[in-house]
Amino acid sequence: MSVWRVGVDSGGTFTDVCVLDEVERKLYVWKVASTPNDPSEAIANGVQELLAKFGSIDSEIAFFGHGTTVATNALIQRRCARVGLITTAGFRDLLEIGRQKRPSLYDLQCDKTEPLVARRHRIEVAERLRHDGRIETALDEGAVRTATRKLREEGVEAVAITFLYAFVDPTHERRAREIVLEEMPDRFVTASHEVAPEFREYERLSTVVVNAALGPVMSSYIKRLKPRVMTLGLKGPPHITQSNGGIISFEDAADHPVRTVLSGPSTGVIGAIRIGELAGFSELITFDMGGTSTDVSLIESGRPKLASDMSVHGHPLKVPMLDINTVGAGGGSIAYIDSGGLLKVGPRSAGADPGPVCYGLGNQEPTVTDANVALGVLNPAQLLGGRMAIDRGLATEAIGKLGDRLNLSVLDTAQGMIAIVTANMAKAIRVISVQRGYDPRDFTLVAFGGAGPIHAARLARELELPRIVVPHHPGILCAMGLLLTDLQTNYARTRMRPLGEEALDVMEATYAELEAEAEAWFEREGIERTARQLRRSVDMRYAGQNYELDVAHPPGNLDSSTLKTLTRRFEDAHQRLYGYIASEEPIQLVTFRLEATGIVKKADVPSHGPHSGDVSKAIFGMRDVFLPEAGGFVSCPLYDRERLGHKHVIDGPAIINQMDSTTLLLPRQRARIDRFLNLIIEEAER
Repeated sequence: MSVWRVGVDSGGTFTDVCVLDEVERKLYVWKVASTPNDPSEAIANGVQELLAKFGSIDSEIAFFGHGTTVATNALIQRRCARVGLITTAGFRDLLEIGRQKRPSLYDLQCDKTEPLVARRHRIEVAERLRHDGRIETALDEGAVRTATRKLREEGVEAVAITFLYAFVDPTHERRAREIVLEEMPDRFVTASHEVAPEFREYERLSTVVVNAALGPVMSSYIKRLKPRVMTLGLKGPPHITQSNGGIISFEDAADHPVRTVLSGPSTGVIGAIRIGELAGFSELITFDMGGTSTDVSLIESGRPKLASDMSVHGHPLKVPMLDINTVGAGGGSIAYIDSGGLLKVGPRSAGADPGPVCYGLGNQEPTVTDANVALGVLNPAQLLGGRMAIDRGLATEAIGKLGDRLNLSVLDTAQGMIAIVTANMAKAIRVISVQRGYDPRDFTLVAFGGAGPIHAARLARELELPRIVVPHHPGILCAMGLLLTDLQTNYARTRMRPLGEEALDVMEATYAELEAEAEAWFEREGIERTARQLRRSVDMRYAGQNYELDVAHPPGNLDSSTLKTLTRRFEDAHQRLYGYIASEEPIQLVTFRLEATGIVKKADVPSHGPHSGDVSKAIFGMRDVFLPEAGGFVSCPLYDRERLGHKHVIDGPAIINQMDSTTLLLPRQRARIDRFLNLIIEEAER
């Protein structure tokens, strides 16, 4: 009997499935079109199709992991629940006031993101703590009950509760939550101390409101998905990816949906780290280009960077997330002419339905995919290994209409679209590298997603990156990442103290609190003691600064040597980011953090010996490809990725085809296949 481990990444255009046969140690991949109206349908269909093709009747699914865009799409499209807010008297309008930052400093026409809670649904109640936790005004329980009944009459579907200093003492919030559930036991209720027990009231408020807005959406999705997954033969609990790259149970995801806002791209980062490690590279820039967007992240010394304070689609969120920068640049990104007569690409996307023009499903606006088809980079007749027919004529016709308005030929217009989307992606990478004190030339680009390998060659040249790694299955790396990641969650507590000997007792007590919470989580998830890992860190800053730097906490007992190590690590981080150290300034400890990891069984990436056949046997045809780097159309050999083996070397220009993606090699580039069947692409020596 076959035993399977299944990873599924549900994207805006395609749903990717990766399955490991634990008995045979074989990996299988599959792609199906996404079903935006009900993503669970494509997930179930994709798994069923793959098992029907490669499995057996008595197959058993031991693990199911899922990366989802449900929360992200709900935020983008504002298809969220109707939310009510109960907050401290005087803070009703904080959600609207925010930090008084304009989204775009010099754009006078740019509006702030509209709050997720209507003003009439924001209700103040009397309660007040001081900054040290002392009660100034006791909670008015009657006011909470009255507010809840009013919100119930207004038909709210979820309630968010946030009080001013609840991160110091959550007693008032806990009691308010009990009252709300007494009055509305069938509604989603969430309090800020459960989601973001940290200082900065606006960001904490925004986080708990987003959690409330997404709660009913995610719960409804999970209720549809879980029965479908269980009927496939799943023997254990299903899991969903978090924004921090770890996985949690469906139940935790339903309670804390804000943790899944970057669920989809986060596992791609985890998968890329593993692929980079196997290929021998630890300094990486991950480049995940799909149908709707491009996600990039910087990996230093093999560890992803976590951000605890990010803005997602205009909503500040104070939850641990992988530091991923996303831009609206994907294969489905639509090209258009702006009001100034200039060619632009994205962020609007054709998505899965109707998709690019070449799909023949009714779209008439050219996309990046259409440009690659017109230029000959993509197969002009079919995708997905022949399962999806495409029409090059429709693509060139649509691009031609756009080109007529620009007085450009079809080829020049298509190449212009590629140049623009490359520039957009290069800008995204500079944000996570140059703007944070890193030189991108010191990093290796890991290209994946359905469209990543197509554009990696030009992107690497634009940024002068020394090499590119394309995984064996680049189009499904996010799904594969689900089979390479661990159970993980994060805890935090704000306790502001000067860095010094007097802070040691507070540090000890705070970490003890966090570790007790982590132990309870380990027990709920059934993690064996030998599989439990804890990692401490702390947010630090110079006194008077407004933002902190996350600093890894050294292992061992807390003593004076701990303080010295924290000081050195903070100064190193400050020097890299800001270019100076203020050694005369006092340093503050602000927020203490704990990362809890439950180590689980992971998929193996098999190693291969040298291939005995000549690389020319992997060529299955030739195609004319328009390459400005070579002066126009060039007849390029077409390589079948499945026929390539360890030690093979390919010189560009060339096209490497596979079911889930296409890789472009430019002139003067050389690709070698390593023992894990990754493509390692570098500039050939002249």
